[in-house]
Amino acid sequence: MSKSLHKTMLGAALIGASFAPHAFAETTINALFMAQAAYSEADVRSMSEAFSKANPDVKVNLEFVPYEGLHDKTVLAQGSGGGYDVVLFDVIWPAEYATNNVLVDVTSRITDDMKKGVLPGAWTTVQYDGKYYGMPWILDTKYLFYNKEILGKAGIKAPPRTWDELTEQAKVIKDKGLLATPIAWSWSQAEAAICDYTTLVSAYKGDFLKDGKPDFQNGGGLDALNYMVSSYKSGLTNPNSKEFLEEDVRKVFQNGDAAFALNWTYMYNMANDPKDSKVAGKVGVVPAPGVAGKSEASAVNGSMGLGVTTASKHPEEAWKYVAFMTSQATQNQYAKLSLPIWASSYDDPAVTKGQEELISAAKVGLAAMYPRPTTPKYQELSTALQQAIQESLLGQSSPQDALKSAADNSGL
Repeated sequence: MSKSLHKTMLGAALIGASFAPHAFAETTINALFMAQAAYSEADVRSMSEAFSKANPDVKVNLEFVPYEGLHDKTVLAQGSGGGYDVVLFDVIWPAEYATNNVLVDVTSRITDDMKKGVLPGAWTTVQYDGKYYGMPWILDTKYLFYNKEILGKAGIKAPPRTWDELTEQAKVIKDKGLLATPIAWSWSQAEAAICDYTTLVSAYKGDFLKDGKPDFQNGGGLDALNYMVSSYKSGLTNPNSKEFLEEDVRKVFQNGDAAFALNWTYMYNMANDPKDSKVAGKVGVVPAPGVAGKSEASAVNGSMGLGVTTASKHPEEAWKYVAFMTSQATQNQYAKLSLPIWASSYDDPAVTKGQEELISAAKVGLAAMYPRPTTPKYQELSTALQQAIQESLLGQSSPQDALKSAADNSGL
């Protein structure tokens, strides 16, 4: 803390001492966020500063880690009996966090206004077994981004509405010599690949689980992996996709080296920024495609919530911070990298202006969001599926055998 600020606070504390002895006792809360996708680090810092301005007795100490470290950092901090008051958590973790008492059950704090105002699909992000373990914060799904200029040069009039059409259009682009590998995916052996796989499972109307047991090795789950492998082997997909995370996909697309890319909301405005992107002004976005006779569109629930940890020594202040960060006023102000959880925000010109195409895709995509399985053993299941995807892409195993093996090793 700077000396001048310290003096100001000390003075303020002395003035207020006779009226309210605790009014200026400063509480510090520690909050854990991720350093990629959705809101930028600068956005999160600005939001937190606005909170501290409105609540001068609460200081927020921020820590940012890559998505891949978010889960383990949260769990390890709990074990050490200290650490974080507020944590960002993925839609796939409430079952495990609730079962292991990581997050506070905040059901009694969810007001009627919150229940009425937030989009129904967003609540699934923070619920488990009928209880609420935080507030939804990042409402997200993957969209199909496309390069309007490249499609125009290929004589393609409209972006694909089905996954088979995507393959056909990519082949036209490749055959015309416009791009050698027109499609980019994030298929690294990480959760990113599971999100792409889930999008396809939703298109093919597959099931991850039936009666609590794995079912992804059959029907739509198998169709989804077969599609990934055939796209990879066809040479239409960038071969580096098997090592890509979402940020790699963004960079390839922004560089003009992909005609199609599956990615989260945040890529829309970043790829349209002429300071960083070679394709600014040429970025198209539509809901991820469907499958003829099965689905109109596809989408994965990639939302995230903010919750208060059971280890927090300041649960009141922590909840106040969560409520501020997820409020409609805060979200509307920062709607360029992550769309709000509040239904009425989508009629607000301050939110929609300049990103009408994205909002139009969001109205379809957010309504079609398909969940990854809700199970306390999600981490084991995801790890087994990530391995199955890699083995299939590398030709070490057939999709059928790889998924059967994943089902056997899923812990379910």
